[in-house]
Formats: sequence, structure tokens, C-alpha cells
Amino acid sequence: MSTGFFNELWVSKMMIFRGIYMCIFVSFTAILIGTIIGVFVGLALTYGNIFTRFFARAYVDIIRGIPVLVLILTIYFVLPVIQINFTALQAGITSLAIFSSAQVAEMLRGGLQNIPKGQTEAAKAVGLGFSQTFIFVTLPQALRQVLPTWVNTAVETVKGSTLISLIGVVEITLVMQQIIGRNFLTMQFYALAGLIYFLICYSIERGGKYVEKKVAIK
Repeated sequence: MSTGFFNELWVSKMMIFRGIYMCIFVSFTAILIGTIIGVFVGLALTYGNIFTRFFARAYVDIIRGIPVLVLILTIYFVLPVIQINFTALQAGITSLAIFSSAQVAEMLRGGLQNIPKGQTEAAKAVGLGFSQTFIFVTLPQALRQVLPTWVNTAVETVKGSTLISLIGVVEITLVMQQIIGRNFLTMQFYALAGLIYFLICYSIERGGKYVEKKVAIK
């Protein structure tokens, strides 16, 4: 790479650090909120009555069938029509959280349904209620099964965060576009953006594999 690239990299270092921070903040917040919502929707899919399961299934199928970009644009540009206003940052986090919640709900449903019924029957036999059975018996086993898929969802959420630059959130992609608009070093700074995203996603994958080994039944 030319000396000019490294000079521009040094000049733009604070912009790039802020972009990385925004990417991590948005992704982490969306994954956290989406996981919490997804757990409740997954419980509704698995243990709810016919009406609860119907609405939970409709939510999951609709969200999983809508591209993340459409979710972002809908929340930011369409909802204000009905007087629901979000800032660009709020719209980005909300849309990514909704996306991840549908993925988490479906994977949790699959994990819970794969647990042998004998596990819950044994819990009832020793006097455990539904909440105790879920927390101490079924959830730990389900988490072992869904952890690899949850890691994939976290990675996809980080990748999806690139799209929030379209509504003006200054994360890595938009920062690189601003820098390129000043110096026209297109290939170098887009390659840098790709490297940064790779390192973030690779770190999530390696962290997930480490946790997976720790919680695996030996």
C-alpha cells in the first residue's frame, strides 16, 4: 500500500475508531434485545395455547421473510406516517433486534422440542413447577443445542449493521465512504472495512466455540 494510504489512515483514525465503536454498540444492543424477545417468542411457540402459538408463528415467519434492509427502511421512513418516530440509531437497533429475535425464537423452539419428554416428566415427578423445570432442566439443555446457531445469528446481525449506514448512522461503512469521498482511495479503505468486519465476526465465532466447549457435556 502507498504511503498516502497510511497517512490518510492516521489522519482518519478517530473516525474509524468511532465507526467501530458504533458497529459494536449497535450489534451488541440489537443481539441482547433480540435474544430477550426471542426467548419469550420461542416459549410462546413451544408452550403457548393455540392462539399464542398462531401469533408467535406469524411473527417469526413474517420477520424471517422480510429482508433486514426493508425492516430498517420501514421503521425509519414508514412508521413516522403513523406518528411513531425513531432516530436513525434507534431505528437501526430496533430493526436488527427484531431480525435477531425471530431467529432466536425459531432456534429456541427447535432446541426445546428436541429435549426428550422424559426430562420434563422426571422434573414433574420430583415436584418442580413449570418455571423451575424450564430454568433448571430444559433451558440449559436447549442452550447447548442452539448456541452454534445463536453465534451465527450474532454474526449475521453484525453484517446487517452495515445497512444502517443507509439511514445515516455513522458506523464503519459510512465512515469509510466519508473517508473515500475525501481521498478517493476506494480499494484500500473498503479492503480495510472488510478486514475490520472479518475480525469482529471471527472473534464472535471463536468466542462462541470456546463457550460451546465449556458447556458441552463430557
